[in-house]
Amino acid sequence: MKVGIVGCGLVGSATAYAITIRGAASEIVLVDLNAKAAKAQAEDLLHATPFSNPLKIRAGDYNDLTGAKVVILSCGVAQRPGETRLQLLERNVAVFKQVVPSVLKHAADTILLVASNPVDILTQVTAKIARLSPSRVIGSGTILDTARFRTLLGEYLNVSAHSVHASVLGEHGDSEVLVWSSADISGVPIFAFAAQTRREITDEIKAQIDDGVRRAAYRIIEGKGASYFGIGAALSRIVDAIRDDEQAVLTLSSSYSDMDEFTGLSLSLPRVIGAQGISATLMPSLSDEEYTALRKSAGILKAAAQELGF
Repeated sequence: MKVGIVGCGLVGSATAYAITIRGAASEIVLVDLNAKAAKAQAEDLLHATPFSNPLKIRAGDYNDLTGAKVVILSCGVAQRPGETRLQLLERNVAVFKQVVPSVLKHAADTILLVASNPVDILTQVTAKIARLSPSRVIGSGTILDTARFRTLLGEYLNVSAHSVHASVLGEHGDSEVLVWSSADISGVPIFAFAAQTRREITDEIKAQIDDGVRRAAYRIIEGKGASYFGIGAALSRIVDAIRDDEQAVLTLSSSYSDMDEFTGLSLSLPRVIGAQGISATLMPSLSDEEYTALRKSAGILKAAAQELGF
């Protein structure tokens, strides 16, 4: 399967590396405004293939995206000193208004996978610009937040994160909702598992894990300037699900929904994803408090989209 990546900075290059190591594609095309950097990234990545999986990696232009099943959008501009969130959004919207039509001109049947932040708003913007079925415009959303939640729960309970089933919903950002009420360890409710293994989940432990998930990006950015390994792996997982038509359930951002209060609004819910994109949206069992928090998160995203005229 051919995959395009537009924007070859830290996130784009980490994603390409993760796809290469995972073997999630047979061909990767890197497109960047800085053609020299894209070519260098492609050459460097190519040298990793003898130690991972055989695939073609090259730099190119938009016309080289022809036939790409998935195009990952990790392009955009960085925030300037003193710049407001809305000003940054407006500049990134301007970038996407140029990039999205250029991609679709050569890859009209592709699935667009948005990685740039703020991912929920930019996913909604992309859907409006592209005028594609919402099932084919997907944001990485809270897939990484969900992975962080599962990892921290697994560490505390001393079990593999692969055995932890728990979700983070809503905005990929400060208003995201950690769903504790339906979390479980291979079918055993999380609090029952904790009691049976004498690892009680107190309010203090919940607060520590919540902070570990919600503030992770801030700590990583403070320490090394950017977060990219985790999201790179997450995006390669999404590509895998599309390539193999898995019908996997992942927490992704999309405006695809038959739930009236979330229709047309991009936020993360559990989505069934395969070769044609998203085929269904699910609503997990939520406590009243969690449902209220999810609606609040949706309201924050709706207000931000309205500010931009979307």
